[in-house]
Amino acid sequence: MTKAETQNAQDIFCPNPECEASGQGNAGNIVSHGRKRPRYKCKRCGKSFSAKQGTMFAGLRSDSTLVVIVITLLASGCPVQAIVHAYGLDERTVADWRDRAGQHCEKVHQAIVEQGGLELAHVQADEIRVKGSGILLWLGPKGHPAMMVGTRLWLGGVVSIRRDRTLADRRLAGVRRCARTGCALLVITAGWAAYPKAILRAFRHKVVRQGRRGRCQLQVWETLAIACGIQQTRQGGAAVFALTRRILRGTPTFVVQQLIHSHGGLLINTAYIERLNATFRERLAILTRRSRHATKRQETLHSALFLLGTIYNFCTYHHSLRQPNFDQPQLPRWQQQTPAMASGLTHHLWSVHELLAFKIPPPPFTPPKRRGRPPKIRTLPSTT
Repeated sequence: MTKAETQNAQDIFCPNPECEASGQGNAGNIVSHGRKRPRYKCKRCGKSFSAKQGTMFAGLRSDSTLVVIVITLLASGCPVQAIVHAYGLDERTVADWRDRAGQHCEKVHQAIVEQGGLELAHVQADEIRVKGSGILLWLGPKGHPAMMVGTRLWLGGVVSIRRDRTLADRRLAGVRRCARTGCALLVITAGWAAYPKAILRAFRHKVVRQGRRGRCQLQVWETLAIACGIQQTRQGGAAVFALTRRILRGTPTFVVQQLIHSHGGLLINTAYIERLNATFRERLAILTRRSRHATKRQETLHSALFLLGTIYNFCTYHHSLRQPNFDQPQLPRWQQQTPAMASGLTHHLWSVHELLAFKIPPPPFTPPKRRGRPPKIRTLPSTT
């Protein structure tokens, strides 16, 4: 284990969900329990665990440096077959590392991005059609290509075989978890008919009815606007020659206000989500239109999607997010930012190793509910 992986015992929490001190750092309950392979022990529950518990490296004996290099290459568009020939690894080993990293990145996304309470302001959505080996998959809507325009933040993904209402509802529920309730929001989509109703179902809040029984009423946010841009192509050709802009909910003044506030242009457009689509197709080998390494399983695409999206959010500087520096001449002329930094989720550029070694605390311990009658309190007879 490297020095970067070695941590102070006081900064480590117990990963046992049944422990009373589960997920609590600096509680004084963690002691060292091994030197050759660093392990720790919780004094409250008596469980011992590895220093890598809760990270992507848990249970791996391979060198973490090699694992990070392989994951970085996979997130940069390198096919699995090329990595196998370059490093002499087994193809199943590389695929296992990719799936492990994707599952860990999905947990990081849920713990940081979906809990951020973000002021989304302007979101663009689209879907991607992916041809696999004997299967046809859809990414979206707001699945693979869903972004917060102002900060270029990727908001999560869903992979499905069918392009139906269920796909839209599942992904929009994830986008809803990223947003602060009641924030001013403009959603621009493509021309798919399932978008508007799915958006209305997702961005609702409960309204308590005074003096009435039954379920609370669900009311759509008053500060929600929906617009769409429908691309029209010539008959028999693929070139776009017209873009029809429609406002499905909200006023034109509010739509323009949100566009200006998020620096998303002056007209309704889907340019930013289309650019994100191109970025993901470039960096993920299995998303290329014609390839010899097409995916065979839906789970493979799901894990690879979260791996690429999380590295895009936390480990990659975005050129359009850089800020000029006029006050501090000792620093560079431009201050670079990642989408996560621009959204206020972090304050520095994460390395791929830091992302894969990030530990997510388990939910706080909740004592089991006591069932049955409470015990009777028996009083001893008085001796006087």
